[in-house]
Amino acid sequence: MRMSQFFLPTLKETPAEAQVVSHRLMLRAGMIRQTSAGIYAWLPLGWRVLQKVAQIVREEQDRAGAQEMLMPTIQSADLWKQSGRYEAYGKEMLRITDRHDREMLYGPTNEEMITDIFKTFVKSYKDLPKNLYHIQWKFRDEIRPRFGLMRGREFLMKDNYSFDLDVEGAKLSYRRMFLAYLRTFARMGIKAIPMRADTGPIGGDLSHEFIILAETGESQVFCDRRWLELDVLAEAPAPDSDLKEFFDRYTSIYAATEEMHDAAKAPADLVTARGIEVGHIFYFGKKYSQPMEAIVAGPDGQPVTVEMGSYGIGVSRVVAAIIEASHDEQGIIWPEPVAPFKLAIVNLKVDDAECSRVCEDLYARLSGAKVEVLYDDRNERPGAKFADMDLIGVPWQLTVGPRGLKAGVVELKRRATGEKFELSVEDALARVMA
Repeated sequence: MRMSQFFLPTLKETPAEAQVVSHRLMLRAGMIRQTSAGIYAWLPLGWRVLQKVAQIVREEQDRAGAQEMLMPTIQSADLWKQSGRYEAYGKEMLRITDRHDREMLYGPTNEEMITDIFKTFVKSYKDLPKNLYHIQWKFRDEIRPRFGLMRGREFLMKDNYSFDLDVEGAKLSYRRMFLAYLRTFARMGIKAIPMRADTGPIGGDLSHEFIILAETGESQVFCDRRWLELDVLAEAPAPDSDLKEFFDRYTSIYAATEEMHDAAKAPADLVTARGIEVGHIFYFGKKYSQPMEAIVAGPDGQPVTVEMGSYGIGVSRVVAAIIEASHDEQGIIWPEPVAPFKLAIVNLKVDDAECSRVCEDLYARLSGAKVEVLYDDRNERPGAKFADMDLIGVPWQLTVGPRGLKAGVVELKRRATGEKFELSVEDALARVMA
């Protein structure tokens, strides 16, 4: 993508309404624009990151055996009345009456709808287990939306729901999602620690929050220092195994939110930090299947009410949480797996024929090799170009200028560390492609 053509409305000044780091940097980097309180439009740079996050989530859900579908944002109030949650959910639910005076709502979650879909089609234990997910927009009418995407009203969420014949099957489904979540966040280049949590309005008796450590986190958390050293991707077993040993080992390593912290059980080498919740998993048994009559015929022909769990990742919230955990005074520092572009080419002198020739050649070769590259071909001051590149956080910056070309080199900068390397064009290309 050529920067002269890219819609990237960066800001030099921080908008007054932005109170937290992620909100400030997302507005300044031209990723989002607020359209009303707690509701944001995703601009091209932000949308690229959001898609990267969603794709990693999707791949790990698929790997764990979940099947993707798509449910609507608008739901019938009748379903929620059947489960008993319609009045209990509170004012965060946006209630709507359509032109036929039917009570509807903008879905904050999908337990009722997916249970209704499941019970319509699944009648026998032979069709179990099932795990269904979607990535869809949700709405919760926060009384004071603030902190940008950290506490907005509309957000993109991955939610999935497991259906099993018995408790043991349901717990296996839970363990598979536990593993999938650990892998999901590790693949994004972030450390998310599972902490036993309260089940809240979802209900149930087994629940974990996945927390990213960040100095600007919304709550205090406590964990064994071993969590900081674990390599989940190297250690994780296959998702089609029993996973009990893996689950027991990982859940035995101390990690707790402030509400669940027990100093008497905490290890000697305890890390106290701030954290941001990016995912939450629940096993809640028959909380929804019983009132909504999600029943199958068991092996002996007798009716069995299925066991359920639900599992959520705040996809749009993850984007903000990554920024909270990975930034400096200059701007965002994207982990490579979720970066909007892997590399930025910075042409220091666009009216210099040799500079432009080399940049065009680099741009063509990198694009041909399927490297996501942003080419800054604007006629701007070098300082402004460098500031924009640091602000938007592209992992690698390749700077081409007349002085360097005379010496036969270009400059390759790694955004995360600030390291700079003077390399030949070919060596720089080889390093980036590697």
